[in-house]
Amino acid sequence: QVQVVESGGGLVQAEGSLRLSCVASTRTFSTYTMSWFRQAPGKEREFVAGINWSGGSTYYADPVKGRFTISREAAKNSVVLRMNRLKPEDTAVYYCAATGSGIVSIPPRSYPYWGQGTQVTVSS
Repeated sequence: QVQVVESGGGLVQAEGSLRLSCVASTRTFSTYTMSWFRQAPGKEREFVAGINWSGGSTYYADPVKGRFTISREAAKNSVVLRMNRLKPEDTAVYYCAATGSGIVSIPPRSYPYWGQGTQVTVSS
């Protein structure tokens, strides 16, 4: 069982920045693919960004390309999502998820381990 805990959400003005962090409680963190998802009120959970087990491959949803960056911090068993030039439409609960698969998958059902989520609110 892998426990995943997110932190770093908050309220920010449009064009501002936030840094989300996700810590996974596993001794084999380096073997897990990690991704961020988000869910806005009344909408389905959607893929935001993912990074494979080695950190050599990253993937981004089209709405966040060029603004968000995902990275791994192996020494801290964590994954960081840096969000720049935030827009009001980025407002959502952001979830970190982990899978033992070697590749980044888009469907949420591909991830067995989830955090509780952290709220990100972008004001206009």
